[in-house]
Amino acid sequence: MKRPLLIVVIGPTGVGKTAVAIFLAKHFKTEVVSADSRQMFREIPVGTAAPTLEEQAGVPHHFVGNLSVTESMDAGQWAEQARAKIDELFKQHEVVICAGGSGLYVNALLNGMDDLPGKDENLREQLRKEYEAGGIEVLQKQLIELDPEYYYEVDINNPKRLIRAIEVCQLSGKKYSELRSGSNHDLPFDVVKIGLELPREELYARINLRVDEMMKNGLEQEARKVYHLKEMNALHTVGYRELFSCFDGEYSMDKAVELIKQHSRNYAKRQMTWWRRDEEVRWFAPWDTVGVLNAIT
Repeated sequence: MKRPLLIVVIGPTGVGKTAVAIFLAKHFKTEVVSADSRQMFREIPVGTAAPTLEEQAGVPHHFVGNLSVTESMDAGQWAEQARAKIDELFKQHEVVICAGGSGLYVNALLNGMDDLPGKDENLREQLRKEYEAGGIEVLQKQLIELDPEYYYEVDINNPKRLIRAIEVCQLSGKKYSELRSGSNHDLPFDVVKIGLELPREELYARINLRVDEMMKNGLEQEARKVYHLKEMNALHTVGYRELFSCFDGEYSMDKAVELIKQHSRNYAKRQMTWWRRDEEVRWFAPWDTVGVLNAIT
């Protein structure tokens, strides 16, 4: 029997993954499973560039707006739920689309994850004190020494994520990025990885334009609505962190927008560094849908 096919669409922020995923879903008459670690939070669709309600009406999306920012979801939890959803979808479709830029999530889905060590409050308290004394750079330096691969995937300006990654590395004696097991040969479906890329200057221009569009579409108002929840881990991320600092009087709105653009560009660069290590990815410009289809079929 012909095995079902999972098409994984990956690439940096702002490159156009949503549009290509929707194109493929319509072509194969199927549905999309989001592998984006932020689009799952329902209160922040503007700042996470989540598929619009109109786009979701045309193509069903899963793991978009399904959680509150007061809830949490790590890569292992998401992978377990996403795998169950994909297995369910394969009962109705020969092809399913998975799209997102979160490398750890995609790897967890395709390769599984080892059991991660639990919390160590003494170690966490020590790391928090080091962060308070020396700033975010102290945590960044530790993580890049312990796990340079994960450093290029994680939001390096999110202290909670850095502390957890350092904690896992120190407690397990392994890299966080290595705590995966199995291989896609054990999966009951085939996998094709489609990577989307653009020349750096073009990608950065698109990112800058997208941030401007987000501001026009209400990003500031969205951030103000969740400002009282700013300590939630889901909001320690690009777009909201800078606006919260603006609201606190640390700098102007113009400066906040410029920092959102800068940090988004930095994140895109780290994402590409992560994905370039995967030799299974076939790379295309986001408008080369003919090339993408030829690679799949």
